Amino acid sequence: MTGFGRSGYEVEGKISFNVEIKGVNHRYLDINIRMPRLLNSLEDRIRKLISENISRGKIDLFITYNNYEKLGVSAQLNQTLADSYVKCLADIKDRYPQLKDDISVSLVARYPDIIYVKENEEDVDLLWEMLKNPILEAIQSFKEMRRVEGSKLKEDILCKCNQIVTEVNLIEGKADSLVPTYKAKLMDRLKELLDNVEIDENRLNLELAIYADKCSIDEEITRLKSHIEQMKVTLDSDEPVGRKLDFLVQEMNRETNTIASKSNDIDITNSALNIKNIIEKIREQIQNIE
Repeated sequence: MTGFGRSGYEVEGKISFNVEIKGVNHRYLDINIRMPRLLNSLEDRIRKLISENISRGKIDLFITYNNYEKLGVSAQLNQTLADSYVKCLADIKDRYPQLKDDISVSLVARYPDIIYVKENEEDVDLLWEMLKNPILEAIQSFKEMRRVEGSKLKEDILCKCNQIVTEVNLIEGKADSLVPTYKAKLMDRLKELLDNVEIDENRLNLELAIYADKCSIDEEITRLKSHIEQMKVTLDSDEPVGRKLDFLVQEMNRETNTIASKSNDIDITNSALNIKNIIEKIREQIQNIE
């Protein structure tokens, strides 16, 4: 499922954090974090926090950090380079005495890289205390957006489950008449071929028993109904259910394939094909569920 969340933290006039998180469909959890370099030491904590709250999806987290007072930043003197510049200037004075001697601090300071700005090491634990709650708030907002979408998907999947149940009931009703229908057709065919020759009832019953065993789909129907009920129960869970639903869809498809392969009845075959079509639609929807 798609989702988006945003939050922030600010100490007025000093620092601020802005956090945005967004996610799209993905079979597994794939986390991508974009943030200032000075927060790199917090990456493991951020990933752990996300994985504790989100189990599936391609997640992008964006963090911006503003230091208004430039706390943790200081000007530094490159002494070695400054000494080199001063020496060069002194050498020029000695070589060209006719030139005016105007060596000054401001002159030396203007040369590149003499004075540079250095970011001091931040207090990692303090940064985390400020950043943790905005990340959690953004995640909760993200999950709420997913929940809204998830409730609509749930309604759609439950509707499709009921459509499957309707088809299964049709198959079940038709399955009860398979053996009697086959027996009637077999008797008609034998009478046509054998004319007035007496039919061996034992041989006929054996043939019917073999046919009944080959075309029996009672177990498949029972398991298919069970999988549908499990799917309905799973959809009511508050826990992440995407992977379990994946498994149930696979099993439903397996049972439907078996029913279709065992059937010699066109109506049962058509119902099985309808079920497979509905299952495929459910499979597509499930890819969006965490």
